[in-house]
Amino acid sequence: MKKRIIFVLLCIFITLTVISSYSLWYGDSLNNRFSVGDRLLVAGITVFLFIYYIKLDKKPQYAHATINTEKKEKEQNGNEFFTKPKITFEDVAGLEEVKEELVEVIDFIKKSEKYIKMGAKIPKGILFHGPPGTGKTLLASAVAGETKSAFFSASGSEFVEKYVGVGAKRIRTLFEKAKKEAPSVIFIDEIDAIGAKRHIDSNNEKDQTLNQLLVELDGFNTDQTVVVIAATNRMDLLDEALLRPGRFDRHMYIGNPNVKAREEILRVHTKNKPLSPDVDIPTLAKKTHGMSGAHLSNIANEAAIIAVRQDETIITPDHFDQAIERVIAGLQVKNPTILQREKEIVAYHEAGHALIGKILSTDMVQKVSIIPRGQALGYVLHMPQDDRYILTKQELCQKIMVMLGGRAAEELIYGHLSTGAKDDLKKVTDLAVQMVCEYGMSDLGFMFQEPSLTRGLSHQINKEMNKIIDECYELTLNYLKTYQKDLVKVTNALLEKETLNADELAELLGDFKIEEDELKAV
Repeated sequence: MKKRIIFVLLCIFITLTVISSYSLWYGDSLNNRFSVGDRLLVAGITVFLFIYYIKLDKKPQYAHATINTEKKEKEQNGNEFFTKPKITFEDVAGLEEVKEELVEVIDFIKKSEKYIKMGAKIPKGILFHGPPGTGKTLLASAVAGETKSAFFSASGSEFVEKYVGVGAKRIRTLFEKAKKEAPSVIFIDEIDAIGAKRHIDSNNEKDQTLNQLLVELDGFNTDQTVVVIAATNRMDLLDEALLRPGRFDRHMYIGNPNVKAREEILRVHTKNKPLSPDVDIPTLAKKTHGMSGAHLSNIANEAAIIAVRQDETIITPDHFDQAIERVIAGLQVKNPTILQREKEIVAYHEAGHALIGKILSTDMVQKVSIIPRGQALGYVLHMPQDDRYILTKQELCQKIMVMLGGRAAEELIYGHLSTGAKDDLKKVTDLAVQMVCEYGMSDLGFMFQEPSLTRGLSHQINKEMNKIIDECYELTLNYLKTYQKDLVKVTNALLEKETLNADELAELLGDFKIEEDELKAV
């Protein structure tokens, strides 16, 4: 379409040029209508349209367009290719062991002469691995901030391109700039995007990019203080050549913080917020068991937002409790349209969870509610007494019993099974699979079941899982039959108040004194 329009315009201006030239040479009546300036303008436009029309006929040069794009990227990135972060280890709460390990690297960058004198070499690469939101990126930035080094930050996906050789070229460019700005720190986030294991069916462009990264990690001069830090959530996907000493010398696992680290993280995220004197940070740290640093930051921010929404000038413990519920259970549903019978079923279901948790004393019941949040019509919040790293078979079975408490309560009261236990059954199944296939807590023996073995033994595994779950369910049902009056009492209180906290539940039920032999789960 564009070509046709240009052609028509070109024909018109060629005609005008011919007419104006004819009137000039032959001096007819048209000569008075065309001045010299008009003739020059018409001739100029005609030449321009002719040249433009010829260019439209040429085929596009895709190779040159790609090269121009690369040049443009370099011009844009120029001085903004790296930063010098102001973040230091003081801004990173918790992770004391990891920070101590990184002090050596920082000292080498600052005072490399004394290490070189002893014949020591700087660690070329440090790999942070662990669940998301635990502070891997923040730590890498703090290393650069502590050393006042140039910080080159990139994501693994930035090196994945459809054009062959572009990813490898970007790797070379990144390392060349880091060497020029030494001492410097290169941080590659989500390195599994380019560092995945190579095999016959793998992508050729990705392999070239990984090969270039391996060459660059090996090709450092000892005089250049350049440290590469990478982060990943899936270390099992990385190529063995990338993980060997000499490339990524140090592997540091960064997991979810313990109760002490959570307390320090909460103090960092609340230091600039107006807190009520009633806010107890150690208690908040206990309530947030299993949460990452990103979760804790989000909770502190949500509490501040809730306080502003309620026109408060300070943040109270209630605001933090609402924030924890918002993060764990989801958004509260306003004006839910639930039938009265369904509300009663939900109340018995949640009361079953809370009562079994109270009887077994597995975790302290922090709150039980039948107010819908997210996709859940009700929920129970548990607060572990301590951070636990080793659990016995009996304790795992008791956790299964707490999860099955809702389904058992429904069957006991109504004699039917409903769809409300879907999420509970999923968690129960996951835990039973771990007990059978990973922890060796079944008649299949004391061995770890690899995925290849799991497929071959699926029938036996299902049989063992059903055995564990069925025995736990029978015990749960028996407990609820024994304490049915307490179940009804909690349900009625829930239907009246909709929410019960730990103090209200303790006042309602008192203390359960269960003999040790009664607590044997399986």
